[in-house]
Amino acid sequence: MAHLYRGEVYRSTIWRTRLDTTTNWAVVTLGVALSITFASPEASALPLLLVGVLILLFLSLEARRYRYFNVWRARSRWLETHFYSPMLLASDLHTEDDWQKTLAQDYQKPQFHISYATALARRVRRNYLWILLIQALAYCGKLMIHPFPVEDVHMFLDRANIGVFPGELVLITGALYLAAGVALSVWVKVNDTRNARERGSANGAIG
Repeated sequence: MAHLYRGEVYRSTIWRTRLDTTTNWAVVTLGVALSITFASPEASALPLLLVGVLILLFLSLEARRYRYFNVWRARSRWLETHFYSPMLLASDLHTEDDWQKTLAQDYQKPQFHISYATALARRVRRNYLWILLIQALAYCGKLMIHPFPVEDVHMFLDRANIGVFPGELVLITGALYLAAGVALSVWVKVNDTRNARERGSANGAIG
């Protein structure tokens, strides 16, 4: 059991590192876009919009990786709660009946413990929401100060024009893009809090 637990912790650590990798990619690409956009007053703000596509790609990859990480993390937590904790307390009472059977079934028929939507929303709430906020603020700042400070709202909207797409449409799309991130963060926070309350913080159930 000790070796089994150590193996699960090791696997969760490996996948946790992979999560950090995709987050770093998103931060680096945003940094490159900021450098290009603010390199000169005449530089276009378009890179800040295009980098959003890459950020969404990295987010989708990270959500997939998070689902795998969650499997190993949940198994480690399961062993801590139902095996090691009672043993350290010198008690024969476990926090859940037939926990060994549940764990064995998870090994025999492994499956994800959370949905892709939940994984996506958790990564947005914990990391990507801040990246999206920085991206939005940088884009609006670029439109407001380069090549010279805007004088009115009409000038701000004109600077947001992209080819045949009017500035109003571009800004509305950006607002929806950011609002979706905020909505996901709020939804998963409420959902996780409710689920934790239902199963009990001491339950340690897989998932």
